[in-house]
Amino acid sequence: MNYPFCIRCGWVLALTFASCYPGLAQTPTPARDTSFTVYSALAKARKTDPSITLARPAVPTIIRSRMNVPYCTASGRALQLDVFYPKARRQGGYPAVLLIHGGGWRSGDRSQHVPMAQQLAARGFVAVTAEYRLSTEAPYPAAVQDLKAAVRWMRANARTYRINPKQIATWGFSAGGQLAALVGTTNEETRFDSLACNIGYSSQVQAIVDVDGILAFIHPESGEGDDRKSTSAATYWFGSPKTERPDLWRQASALTYVGPHTPPTLFLNSSVDRMHAGRDDMMRQLSQFNIYHEVHTFPDAPHPFPLFNPWFSPTLDYTVAFLNKVFSRK
Repeated sequence: MNYPFCIRCGWVLALTFASCYPGLAQTPTPARDTSFTVYSALAKARKTDPSITLARPAVPTIIRSRMNVPYCTASGRALQLDVFYPKARRQGGYPAVLLIHGGGWRSGDRSQHVPMAQQLAARGFVAVTAEYRLSTEAPYPAAVQDLKAAVRWMRANARTYRINPKQIATWGFSAGGQLAALVGTTNEETRFDSLACNIGYSSQVQAIVDVDGILAFIHPESGEGDDRKSTSAATYWFGSPKTERPDLWRQASALTYVGPHTPPTLFLNSSVDRMHAGRDDMMRQLSQFNIYHEVHTFPDAPHPFPLFNPWFSPTLDYTVAFLNKVFSRK
């Protein structure tokens, strides 16, 4: 996830970088970083395998959607999400999934996973795609705080959108996978529940689906923090290299928090080993605590595999089977 840096920091972020890591200070502009998009990822992947296609299944007719819903205010603006849910009502509501996009914590947007959210809704889930503040707007831990607030919003609006508040999962790809795992493993941490939105509701989740997201930043398998050729995406997100603030890099690693109350976890991975740094260590710890987990790897798949055919459908199938198994026990 070493995306090239674009000069797109807000004034606050620029001042933060200037104070803690002078080499990162840049002239701010209001433009978004568009270095990672579904289409740029597709073009890159097709250089290796021209048969890869963008996953755009037909929109199911049995679902409803609500777009551009504000869920919290941060950095002086409203953060938004989209909700996809079954038309049919069910007593007790449906299990829910918060889908978190990737893009190196500084690029990408929630529209990446609208197709997955629509298909999950057709399979009996309420699927929410939420935006979060990227590193061009606010450094770590803003994104984590935002997503915790999104979970609280889901519980606060459970009746409206037919959500079972006892069955909420995080699902994320790439940087979103790292965030999905961190949100889930920090259920008992209060430091990230700092946004004053729906504070009367819990941000705890009951399952994690990590799709090619790093689990430990300071780890032999991790490529993040290697700034010799260009500044890594994580260094921009933290505002400091890992040699200067290793405490932050460990604090943002899901592996740091694994314990007896960690939710059941599904790992879905490409063939790119560095994208799941810390996964095997986390699985060993989950086994020690007798916590259910699964891992499925797609050989020869590129990193953005869940966005493309032929991997979209099996990613969906693995997700649905795992969540149905986990939530059937609750």
